[in-house]
Amino acid sequence: MLTRKQHELICFIADRLAETGVSPSFEEMKEALDLKSKSGVHRLISALEEREFIRRLPNRARALEVLRMPERGETAKKPAKAAPAPVGASKESTNLPAPANDVIEIPLHGRIAAGTPIEALQDSAMLPVPAALLGAGEHYALEVAGDSMVEAGILDGDYALIRRTETARDGEIVVALIDENEATLKYFRKEGAMIRLDPANRDYNPQRYRPDQVRVQGRLAGLLRKY
Repeated sequence: MLTRKQHELICFIADRLAETGVSPSFEEMKEALDLKSKSGVHRLISALEEREFIRRLPNRARALEVLRMPERGETAKKPAKAAPAPVGASKESTNLPAPANDVIEIPLHGRIAAGTPIEALQDSAMLPVPAALLGAGEHYALEVAGDSMVEAGILDGDYALIRRTETARDGEIVVALIDENEATLKYFRKEGAMIRLDPANRDYNPQRYRPDQVRVQGRLAGLLRKY
């Protein structure tokens, strides 16, 4: 069952797509729903995506697709009037908003080369991540080592947020496990009967492998950077 805000958002997105063919920006969605921040929009979109009402189109900015509209009865009713506050409770304490679960922890699997492949990933720690950066699905994080993806905005020391999957489309940035013991972060492309892993740095050459040598372990979902 959708909340009122989730229902308002999917209706707004569907109306905008019908009018212009382009999904609204996060700023437009924030204003339309009278939200205080874009993080609230991220949470609503993630919830709608998890319930398979919408999906985000990869490698395209502002690209949302409405998969289905809510049926009658799928929207939560307006909550009943709140019960009186307990005797002695201050007005400020009764008006405080419920805390939002903005941070979740995902596994941090050590360092991964953005240049040449390194040893296979090993579990080591957990990394707190803003929930707004993650969509639906299971995720893990990797610390980037190297500079071969700098032209894609992925720098040495960044944390790559990876959505677990074993499939990829041409042009997506993936974690590729090579020969079952070395992992690398690269653009994934099919080249005839071969798999080509492309860097995003003109100083590096593409890497070509047989399909049986490469196993996709996830797709890039976001980045965290320390300053």
